[in-house]
Amino acid sequence: MWKAGIGRIAITPEKPLWLAGYGSARPSQGKRHDLWVKALALEDADGRRAVIVTSDLVGFSKEMFDRVCAVARQRYGLDHSQLMLTASHNHCAPVTTGVLPDYYPLDAAQWRQGDDYTRWLEPRLVEVIGEALGRLAPATLLAGEGTAGFAANRRDNPEAEMPRRLAEGTLEGPVDHSVPVLAVYSPNGELLAVAFGYACHPTTLSDQYWCGDYPGYAQVALEKRYPGAAALFWTGCGGDQNPVLRHTVALCEQHGIQLAEAVEKTLARPLRPVAPRLRTAFTFVPLEFERPATREEVERDAGADGVLGRWGQRMRRLLDAGETLPRGVQYGVQAWRLGEQLWIALGAEAVVDYSLRFKREFGPQTWVCGYAHDMVGYVPSRRVWDEGGYEGGFLYEYGWLAYRWAPDVEDRVVAAVAGVVRQVCSAR
Repeated sequence: MWKAGIGRIAITPEKPLWLAGYGSARPSQGKRHDLWVKALALEDADGRRAVIVTSDLVGFSKEMFDRVCAVARQRYGLDHSQLMLTASHNHCAPVTTGVLPDYYPLDAAQWRQGDDYTRWLEPRLVEVIGEALGRLAPATLLAGEGTAGFAANRRDNPEAEMPRRLAEGTLEGPVDHSVPVLAVYSPNGELLAVAFGYACHPTTLSDQYWCGDYPGYAQVALEKRYPGAAALFWTGCGGDQNPVLRHTVALCEQHGIQLAEAVEKTLARPLRPVAPRLRTAFTFVPLEFERPATREEVERDAGADGVLGRWGQRMRRLLDAGETLPRGVQYGVQAWRLGEQLWIALGAEAVVDYSLRFKREFGPQTWVCGYAHDMVGYVPSRRVWDEGGYEGGFLYEYGWLAYRWAPDVEDRVVAAVAGVVRQVCSAR
């Protein structure tokens, strides 16, 4: 039999801070509901353990990810493969240190406020892991999939045309409308937790109130529907997906309720029993930049407005100081096998092509989580790279001395995923 444990900690700032996402000046003015970090710890029949942490945050810096993993290893004996650290990529969460470092028009005092919050937040991420592990108790795991239809490919559907195309049924571009569901029950049949995902940006709202966006409303609805149970949301490969209609609280709540109803319908159907057998694997794969930005490009962009100008000015300072800047990044990929259920986790903003490809290659019951580990940037498929545009480039927004990845980015990610999948599927 499985053992499972749940931890949860509210992380809503008590002081006004700047909200993440959109690259604009957005001081907080209150909250619609609390922000959370939640953890689900699992232990199989042989004592192997893993923990997924979900959060209502925009993402994690590499430095925070590394520190949390190091403490989790030291304190709880968890290696990288056993900890799936995820963010919903919520744009109504606070700015944190090291994520999108040039994105926001903040002064030094405002950045210090974000630094203070980040220092407060980091030990809570470790604490919630320990809380979940400390509550391990016998449980049954069941798996299934539902559907929700409010995600649309934002590259192929201009926002101004989305209402008309939605009404006509003419939305274009690849999407992944599946809703993976992992249900955790006590031995007496009580629902203890439900972990669920969806491949869509949480960008319905862009105002100045703390809120989990549609994933937050979905979690609130599920926890109201199942008192005492924890609802944990993870974002799939939604790098190029947006809610089809946006910009009002009513629409945000509507999307959340639709997603919650998809989970409820799935729970009401026969689900697949998940055998108490756990295997985990993790690796970093080097992703290279197409080329570093030149000094001339940095000087040119330092005079631009907004994110690009702030990036250019910071890069100029680093170059003037003689800093050696990276020509690529180490990108984390992860695989879990729960019984026969395969669960893949990709770092940062992977586009939907990845989840569709991995389902074709590894089977339709494969789950693919995005926005795990740390926020290195958008991760395009070769199709998106060839097409260019926002998700195919714009690496400078994530603070790198580059504009886009090398063209082999998909090949490298796919090869690394194949490697970790082989590890978890061949292990007995």
